[in-house]
Amino acid sequence: MGLFDGKKGLILGVANDHSIAWAIAQQIMAEGGICGFTHLPDRADDERQRNRRRVAQLTDPQPSAKFLIPLDVSKDDDIQAVARRAADEFGNLDFVLHSIAFASLDDLKRDTVETSRDGFKLAMEVSVYSLLAVANATKDAMSERSAIATMTYFGGEKAVPGYNVMGICKAALDSTVKYLAYDLGPRGVRVNAVSAGPVRTLAGRAAGVDDMLMLYERMAPMGRNITHEEVGRAGAYLLSDFPTASRAKSCMSTPASTSWARPADCSTA
Repeated sequence: MGLFDGKKGLILGVANDHSIAWAIAQQIMAEGGICGFTHLPDRADDERQRNRRRVAQLTDPQPSAKFLIPLDVSKDDDIQAVARRAADEFGNLDFVLHSIAFASLDDLKRDTVETSRDGFKLAMEVSVYSLLAVANATKDAMSERSAIATMTYFGGEKAVPGYNVMGICKAALDSTVKYLAYDLGPRGVRVNAVSAGPVRTLAGRAAGVDDMLMLYERMAPMGRNITHEEVGRAGAYLLSDFPTASRAKSCMSTPASTSWARPADCSTA
């Protein structure tokens, strides 16, 4: 018996094999779960379809990966299309992983005080509002013991040099998680945020993760950084049935030490 036997859900935000979303999805599928995946849309002039190809290389060999379709979270029609495909394929959903965030490099590289208006709007729309939009589109298909999880970071709680406008987005995302938990809790839907600390991903490199990794390795009680596999297990746990009666927020910013935050720090209802 696997932790996800008979469970079906959506994985949003896999970019390549270094994505935290892929680490979580691998754990879910290894435990018997069935997943539908999305990828960033490709440009019309990209004959090689690079975005789709990078994800398809991961999902095509997986019998438990049932579909792979494009998703632009700034378009409501795309979000609705993904929700319809999931409902048609699975009926009810047991989990949804939202691992989506974006800010332009121009805005990430400048001081927070110099963030452009358009850049701020884009970062908030993609990194924060998309969670609301996805939750709203899928809520009627969620089963009575289901879960939504998203990806946050310590930079939403404290100012982290170099994280800049994305830190503001993560603070807003953390608040969104709490209000979604309040709205969806009566339906039996748990909402959580995984705070993984620095991990080498596509987004992490844009935020200067290499410098963070050296710092965290010196600060961590066990003298090392976390692995993709450890984050994958933490994320899968939050999307499973196990924490139904608990209040937990994955808190791995001090790697290989305490895995779960104190109840007062939790963001789920």
